Amino acid sequence: MIDWCGIDTVLLDMDGTLLDLHFDSHFWLEHLPRRYAELHQLDVASQEKLRARIIGEQGTLNWYSLAYWSRELGVDIVALKREVQHLIGLRSDALDFLTWLKQAHPRVVLATNADRASLALKLPLTGLESYLDAIISSEDVGAAKEEQAFWFALQEREPFDPARTLFIDDNAHVLESAREFGIKHLLGIKQPDSQRPEKELQEFIALDRFAQLLPSNLPGQHSETLGGR
Repeated sequence: MIDWCGIDTVLLDMDGTLLDLHFDSHFWLEHLPRRYAELHQLDVASQEKLRARIIGEQGTLNWYSLAYWSRELGVDIVALKREVQHLIGLRSDALDFLTWLKQAHPRVVLATNADRASLALKLPLTGLESYLDAIISSEDVGAAKEEQAFWFALQEREPFDPARTLFIDDNAHVLESAREFGIKHLLGIKQPDSQRPEKELQEFIALDRFAQLLPSNLPGQHSETLGGR
């Protein structure tokens, strides 16, 4: 369990941590390739090529930029996302966790690689914003969370003590970057996408549910063991 007396700041990822990653997985790997081929009247093989191209940008600012993909592919990415926005949803008990943090705890900052266009789509649909003290996008600082530059920029904008900070993210590379920066309390997510198998995080404790983090003496709470490493 987390010793909440030792935590001043909670940094939270969005996609795959607070939100079910199913929307993004479906959009980027299924919906976009299909609609791209339809709009440009291309064959099925073009869909596989686009998937490979998208995956090739993984971990970079381009990977997360809707403007980049709109420009590169000649399509309106935001409009295409709206076609399947009904798939956008919170993970499991994320709202309960956010409610508890808001009532009982520290500064809560959304630290996301999602660009501002993605945030503009998802925040109104999920209501996340009302539970957050600040939102920092990699687009704001010009570096993805996989890079050390992101963390230095984040600390300038939202000063925090790495030794008294909890960061939760579903991406192992991002967690590794946060650990390199010196953030002490790091947790992953076992199943970021509800429609896909659980992920193995070799070096980080992974959560099944956020309830595992809450004090065991809360009404209705039971002591649970954190999901495997």
